[in-house]
Amino acid sequence: MKADSKRQWITSALVAAVAAFSPITAGAAWPERPVRIVVPWAPGGSTDIVTRILAADLTKRLGQQFVVENRAGAGAIVGMQFTAQQPPDGYTFLLNSTGYGYLINKGSNVDLVKSFDSVAMIGLSDSALVVNPHLPVNTVKDLIALAKKRPGELLYSSSGVGGFPHMNTELFKLMAGVDMTHIPFKGGGPAIADTAAGNTQLQIGSIPTVIGHVRANRLKAIAVGGSKPNPALPGLPTISESGVPGYQSQIWFGLFGPKALPSAIVSAMHGAVNTALDTPDVIKRLNDQGVDVTKMSTPAFAKLMASEQEKWAKVIKAANITGE
Repeated sequence: MKADSKRQWITSALVAAVAAFSPITAGAAWPERPVRIVVPWAPGGSTDIVTRILAADLTKRLGQQFVVENRAGAGAIVGMQFTAQQPPDGYTFLLNSTGYGYLINKGSNVDLVKSFDSVAMIGLSDSALVVNPHLPVNTVKDLIALAKKRPGELLYSSSGVGGFPHMNTELFKLMAGVDMTHIPFKGGGPAIADTAAGNTQLQIGSIPTVIGHVRANRLKAIAVGGSKPNPALPGLPTISESGVPGYQSQIWFGLFGPKALPSAIVSAMHGAVNTALDTPDVIKRLNDQGVDVTKMSTPAFAKLMASEQEKWAKVIKAANITGE
């Protein structure tokens, strides 16, 4: 066999071998079987709610079941570690939200930016400061005064160490100069249920997590954490204008895949998600939960994730947030 022909034969063989083991090959349909979306938080929280709305639409749209799998624990680290270890074949994704327990727990061996490929942005939502109705406060200034009168006695719930309510409240404590005690749970659902039951007194959680309890009068909302009032909770002032100038927090919701996800899968999933986010029914269901649909390109989403991680790393350091 001539040298040139031999080289061509070897090259062709290598190309064929790579194609055979590639997670997605030219002409292959995707998805060909059910797709798993891992939620690294317990059922009932905002990330779980958003994921189930999206999964229902994708199931109808793509003709395969999109199965929501809750793997809660360690401030989302358990679910993140599990997903990062799955094959990058387009059949396991992670839908996560603002939560940075892995920056606090240095032994987590997982990182949202380094361990995953950013696929699609879903939306944003403000935080809301809610209290048990039996707590004698009606405004942010009331809460600050009570917390200063009873340092360390007020208990606030969160979805877990590094979760959105934890980070929000530690930022609030830092800016308001108050001391309150953190009670972490495995997700926003059980955490907010505990506050509604009166075992903990307050939470600064995402609107999708708290809104059902507020509408049922199980919790009292006194302010929102956005830059302006939120139509999902009409009539409430912002935390910033109510006693903590400059305070602002929003939760993001986004979809990720294990590192090295094929570009064809990223493109297909990104397109399917964005089409779902153009659907009036999906928009309404998310809006009803206080989520603003926010679409962006995959590179822009990846850039946002890097900047968000950097921002919250600074908050963790400034507030001296540690594992508990």
